Amino acid sequence: MNKYEPLRDYLLKEKRIDFVLTFEEIEEILGFGLPRSAQRAEWWDDDSEHHPKLQRQAVREGGYDSRRTPEGNKVRFRKTSVFGY
Repeated sequence: MNKYEPLRDYLLKEKRIDFVLTFEEIEEILGFGLPRSAQRAEWWDDDSEHHPKLQRQAVREGGYDSRRTPEGNKVRFRKTSVFGY
């Protein structure tokens, strides 16, 4: 079980193509606080076969890509496929 599944489920229901959530909003969705490492940009957008990250897997399964915003306390989510392919 992936502890980030509540975020995945939230994203699966989301209709917006592009939107931003604060860390606080994400923590409310998850039901727990994000780790300090979530403040690093690569925590949200870096994932590899050799170093899989549960949060990235949940975001991807939810149909989105994620990037930390430049101010560092928000995350932009963008739909990976607008056409459902």
